[in-house]
Amino acid sequence: MGKVKRALGQGARGGEPAAAAEGRWVKGAEETFDSLTKRMGKKVKKEVEPPPKDVFDPLLIESKTAATVVLMLSSPEEEVLAKACDALYKFASKGDENKVTLLGLGAVEHLYKLISHEDPIVRRNAIMIFGIMASNHDVKKLLRELDVTNSLISRLAPEEDVVIHEFATLCLAHMAVEHTTKVHIFEQGGLEPLIRLLGSPDPDVQKNSVECIYLLVQDFQSCAAVRGLNVIPPLLELLKSEYPVIQLLALKTLEVISKDTETRITLGENKGLECLLKILETNEFSDLHVEALAVLGNCLEDVHALQLLQQTGGLKKLLSFVEVSTVPDIQKNTAKAIAKAAYDSEIRKILNEEEVEKSLINLLKIDNDGVKVAASQAISAMCENSATKRAFGLQGIPQLVQLLNSDSEEVKEAAVTALANLTTASPGNASAVAEAEGIQPLVNTLNAQRDQAIANAATTLTNLATQELFRVTIQGCSVMRALAEPLRSTNSQVQSKAAFAVAAFGCDADARTELRNAGGLQPLVELLHSKNAEVRRNACLAVTVCASDEVTAVELCRLGALDILEEINLSIGRRNKFSEAALENLYDNNLSQKYSQRGYLSSSNIITDGFYDCGQIKPGVKFLSLEELSMQEFTDRRAIIFINAKPREDVLAVEEKAQDSSYEQTPLSPALSRKSSREKTRRGKGKKEEEKMKEVTEIMSKVQDLENSHWLPPPDFILLDYINDASKAVLPLTTTREQVVALAQFVANKMGGSIERDKLHDFNWELHISEIEFELKRNIVPIGKVKKGTFYHRALLFKVIADRIGIGCSLVRGEYNRAWNEVELVDDSPQGIAGLLLPPQEYIVDLMFEPGFLMKQGSAEADQYKHI
Repeated sequence: MGKVKRALGQGARGGEPAAAAEGRWVKGAEETFDSLTKRMGKKVKKEVEPPPKDVFDPLLIESKTAATVVLMLSSPEEEVLAKACDALYKFASKGDENKVTLLGLGAVEHLYKLISHEDPIVRRNAIMIFGIMASNHDVKKLLRELDVTNSLISRLAPEEDVVIHEFATLCLAHMAVEHTTKVHIFEQGGLEPLIRLLGSPDPDVQKNSVECIYLLVQDFQSCAAVRGLNVIPPLLELLKSEYPVIQLLALKTLEVISKDTETRITLGENKGLECLLKILETNEFSDLHVEALAVLGNCLEDVHALQLLQQTGGLKKLLSFVEVSTVPDIQKNTAKAIAKAAYDSEIRKILNEEEVEKSLINLLKIDNDGVKVAASQAISAMCENSATKRAFGLQGIPQLVQLLNSDSEEVKEAAVTALANLTTASPGNASAVAEAEGIQPLVNTLNAQRDQAIANAATTLTNLATQELFRVTIQGCSVMRALAEPLRSTNSQVQSKAAFAVAAFGCDADARTELRNAGGLQPLVELLHSKNAEVRRNACLAVTVCASDEVTAVELCRLGALDILEEINLSIGRRNKFSEAALENLYDNNLSQKYSQRGYLSSSNIITDGFYDCGQIKPGVKFLSLEELSMQEFTDRRAIIFINAKPREDVLAVEEKAQDSSYEQTPLSPALSRKSSREKTRRGKGKKEEEKMKEVTEIMSKVQDLENSHWLPPPDFILLDYINDASKAVLPLTTTREQVVALAQFVANKMGGSIERDKLHDFNWELHISEIEFELKRNIVPIGKVKKGTFYHRALLFKVIADRIGIGCSLVRGEYNRAWNEVELVDDSPQGIAGLLLPPQEYIVDLMFEPGFLMKQGSAEADQYKHI
């Protein structure tokens, strides 16, 4: 018998090189028919006695073509068949082309019949040819069509010759590469005889059998079946073989089947773990270390196996072995095994007790990207254990931060994922990241090429943002500009994490401005359309936060956020608490649109400069900004009343800025010079009201004539004086009721006084407004110029002044140019019950007929005021 060939032509450990014959691992290719016969214990007769006279004399034929020999396979003579098979075996052994030739000559069909021949020599020689020809793809295809697997399995019986076992298993190993053949072998009961042959004394039979089993267990049916066929003991026995190829195949098979829990238990019961550790401790078996670690890695996933390793000291040996190893594959595979096993809480606890953290931190220092990635992934998995998270924070975080600057995107992704897990619900680790100067690398990682890296960078930054000091530092690194691009990602996880990060940093006004300038609001609004519930929820949260200032809220509304949120909140399945909060926040910080669409402003909705009332707009009609309205031509449509009570000093500053940006194109007139403006400021209070209105008109005209300047609403100095005068007259009053009454009378006086109910139609406020519009040559009218105002003018002015001087009131729009203010007042205690605190009552303030008269909400007179 020959010896099993080692990979690359090597023989047994310490043995001589074996003969090289294609398709065989043991016998020499030049083994003759006579020698094979002797192995069977038979002798070929060298001298033949003369046959009887009626018998045909033997004819010795010398054939030089394969075709002739193939024809001989149809002979009824056993000796001819045996010699023909012997000759074809030698021919097929010379190369793949010869196998194809025999295939074309129809040799396979003839040989298929002969593998079940009653003569053992013929049967043996035919199977030998099958064994080496099956390595050819086309031959394998024909063998599948002929369904030879059942016949081959039959040849694995114990009574068959060892050579038949060798080549039958070789043929099956070649064919088991294909999935369909795996299924056939399993269904035809091939596993059991193959497992039995693992104990064959012939190394070639062992090698072929274990290789075939290795291929078969790739299929889940066979993998589950071998457990009940007691495959573990013979496989462990093969690990003691003197032939590396057999040991290697046995380990590969163990690696596959040890993914099953019960198989791992059986492996432990048969002292397989000790056997594997012994391989790791033996330097001579260094070529088997990777595969042995793969099997042990599977065992780490089983709590019982891991406990057994821990009790015997095997786990500590394993970790020590990995640390001192210089083979990257060993280090990488071990880290991967730890990562896979660490998803079980009990296993994490055991690994923590064995201080696996130190081993993983050391692996981060290895100069191999694969090892760094695997170690980072293991750290991520181990972070579920709180003790482990603390342990990594001391030494592991600086190492991981350094990896963020790696040229490898895979390393960067694994490192930032580990940091995301380490900093989640861990302020201490978040501080460690900041101390390791990890903030800027994290912001840079938002532009990484891998989606997972971007998502986890956003998560880590969000974790750090829970501490104000770090949040401010991160904002200084232009994090909002960096988040604009992830918001445009097509990956739902990136979208979700980026939106959540925007919500975390959007509480700062400068951060919102940065996001707005970077074009990040548009993709944020588009995320509101997402079908992913988490993305949509986080986008709503981000909009809620970003809508905290009027400029951003107005821009979000312009981009369609308000309409989308209205639609979401109509859907039971899509709306959430954040979508409702986002809608309210948008309205509360864009009061012009809120009043136009909802017709109501609460006492907490404080009207500021820039507010305008363009009337009730119909559903589906786009709400235009004041700047857009200012660019429309002057028409006879309803006047737009706007509020801009900025102090004169602020107006001067705007004028100077406008002058600085456009003086080269448009020289300023003396009326807008700094000197003349200051003079107007000094003598403004001494002017008459008509002169003030003329001054405002002149300033409005000059400011709007500046070319290439950003449009700004003109100042309303009359309104500013109203506010100042009202505060002097109203605030000294002691009760809120008195203040409300006084303010109502003040507003009515400025808007044309009280009107008798039966003469309301004679109050030509429309003509007055039209005259103002004609004077200004536009439909935008400052409220201070309105001297004859109806319900909605007076209610708006009352709300504006009340908000400025601290009187709480709401503004409600009615029908037919009606509007009114609602205030809450506490009535006096009934007589005889001193100190009784009554709940506040809601009143409507009369500004038209009896200015200052308070009508209790729900009363007949209140209803009459609202609907007449």
